[in-house]
Amino acid sequence: MTAATLAALIATPPATQPWTEPARYWPALGAATAQLDPVFATVHVGALAHNADRLVARASGTPLRIASKSVRSRPILDAVLALPGWAGVLAYTLREALWLAQDSPGRPGITDVVVGYPTVDRGAIRALAADPALAARVTLMVDDVAQLDLIDAARREADGPGATELRVCLELDAGFDSRLLGFTGARRSPVHTVAQAEALARAIVGRPGFRLVGMMAYESQIAGTIDDPAGRPLYARAVRAMQRSSRAELADRRAAAVAAVRAIADLEFVNGGGTGSIESTSAESAVTDVAAGSGLFGPHLFDHYTAFSPAPAAAFVLPVVRKPAPGLATLLGGGWIASGPPGPDRLPRLEWPTGLAMLPREMAGEVQTPVSGPAAAALRVGDRVWARHTKAGELSEHVDELVLVDDDGVVGSVPTYRGEGKVFL
Repeated sequence: MTAATLAALIATPPATQPWTEPARYWPALGAATAQLDPVFATVHVGALAHNADRLVARASGTPLRIASKSVRSRPILDAVLALPGWAGVLAYTLREALWLAQDSPGRPGITDVVVGYPTVDRGAIRALAADPALAARVTLMVDDVAQLDLIDAARREADGPGATELRVCLELDAGFDSRLLGFTGARRSPVHTVAQAEALARAIVGRPGFRLVGMMAYESQIAGTIDDPAGRPLYARAVRAMQRSSRAELADRRAAAVAAVRAIADLEFVNGGGTGSIESTSAESAVTDVAAGSGLFGPHLFDHYTAFSPAPAAAFVLPVVRKPAPGLATLLGGGWIASGPPGPDRLPRLEWPTGLAMLPREMAGEVQTPVSGPAAAALRVGDRVWARHTKAGELSEHVDELVLVDDDGVVGSVPTYRGEGKVFL
């Protein structure tokens, strides 16, 4: 399926929301894909349309920049970018950004790609510096003069010093020191204070061959931290208290840092947030676009936020291949473990049939996943179990394509990065 066709399918949210009735939704997906041989992954186009629409509504007019790591499928990226309210991509590696921005037959490249993390990939830097068209579309992330030194050294090997101006985004650390929980947030940029941001901005502006065009600050302690973990009410209260304090602190600090940097450079954009913080990040006047991606697929991590509830658009199917005992069934594969702190919340969630549980001594395995529970006894060899990944884009690393379905059946498929022969990280 082409990105244009998919864009047309998701342009209007569906009138009904079958995913709110699991006993209807999962059997309908099973019937729609009955002719496919597992293992495979699906995306419900109605749920995808609903999620894309709700993300835009939550942003209240602030453009959304799609986080490619949470999708990892070019046709879906292109289709979502064709929708109102979406503009630009936040990539996760420079090689990925170059691939997304490159024009190819039948597909124009994406014209606004910000690399969300610093790069030390000298070959990719040389490729960027050697192509003025790509250099105009791709923005590098920096938070240290040492990164500028490395980029300069690699660029000289491509085209000599300063021949191609490179676009640069300065990352401000958005972490927060909580009295209850200690330091919260991802350990990202060393640039935390307004003075540090101003000093780095001056260093970039004074460096030939670089143009400071943007700022970014990702508040993972809000956007990527669930505030309603199952069975942990006291911890949930502590998280919500931390997040309230962090929002207030970051709003003031980010506004001051952006103002200081704008006095030095003509910024085109200020990016912040993620799926879990869209409302608060978009409310800050200093922010011009908000990152979002995971909310498109609605992985089960996002079942535990109080402010929003995305539809479970993406799922995958594992077949029953063994019956080692009457009350057990063994699934093929299943060890699709999510990144992050190891724990039960990183495991796939078994959605249908209900009443299945993994065995504590095996859990989700590389080649098999035994399951028990009331529903396991009824499973037979050849039956199927529906599951959801903890996170969004990591699902695409396990399959070559995403099967597109609606309430009536399969409507097409789109390749993942892996399906196009690309593995970036």
